[in-house]
Amino acid sequence: MKEEVIIPKKNLFDINLNEIWQYKDLLFLFVRRDFVATYKQTVLGPLWFVIQPIFTTLMFTLIFGKLASIPTDGLPPILFYMCGITCWNYFSESLTKTSNTFTTNANIFGKVYFPRLIIPISIIISNIIKFIIQGLIFILFLIYYYYDGAKVNPNITILILPILLFLMAGLGLGFGILISSLTTKYRDFQFLVAFGIQLFMYATPVVYPLSLAKEKLGLYSWVAFANPMSSIIEAMKYSFLGQGEFSFYHLGYSFIFMIILLFIGIITFNKVEQTFMDTV
Repeated sequence: MKEEVIIPKKNLFDINLNEIWQYKDLLFLFVRRDFVATYKQTVLGPLWFVIQPIFTTLMFTLIFGKLASIPTDGLPPILFYMCGITCWNYFSESLTKTSNTFTTNANIFGKVYFPRLIIPISIIISNIIKFIIQGLIFILFLIYYYYDGAKVNPNITILILPILLFLMAGLGLGFGILISSLTTKYRDFQFLVAFGIQLFMYATPVVYPLSLAKEKLGLYSWVAFANPMSSIIEAMKYSFLGQGEFSFYHLGYSFIFMIILLFIGIITFNKVEQTFMDTV
């Protein structure tokens, strides 16, 4: 029987991709677990993947579109809100679920060895499945409005969708593993994530266009532009709907932000990984 030698990390920023690949079967097992367990023992099951964005879109349309009369850059409110919600759901759920990596999986970590990053990576992948399902619902609505004569203009920039998805995944993973690492010592972060993610959404152009933030906030509009998710959601709206602030410069900023965040997150994650059983 071949013995496997576990070599300790030599530095804090040590990502053994080959080792993660060796545990690919475990990775996909966790992906399946996350996907199946989400709505296990529910009556509607995976239909919640469809129901949740549709009902959220309808509520946003009534509250922000009708009641608050927030403009949508001339786009049909249903499409405007659903586009933003689909992106935000992927990012926020990736962040929220990965932020519980250590506390939720303490029992597993204490019994068996495997690359700990597999857990948060599996969450990112399983959420991609949900993103695809909700994205298909959005495209069905888009096709309906397009042939109904609505002023929507899908364009060639749709091809950068994988890049936008990569940026959202990287930001969700970076924030999640950083918060997860801090939560092992400071449980306050669990409460911070709960309401902080809602506040973060309102600082992101999900329920309003970025053009409105520039108009209304004036000198303080930099807050919206400093948010790395803003350029991603605006690029998504521009690509599929033809309206939005599309800028490679701002997307470049989001990319640099993601790289720095992942660097800090992985260093913190690897450091906590070595001693977390004493604090969880």
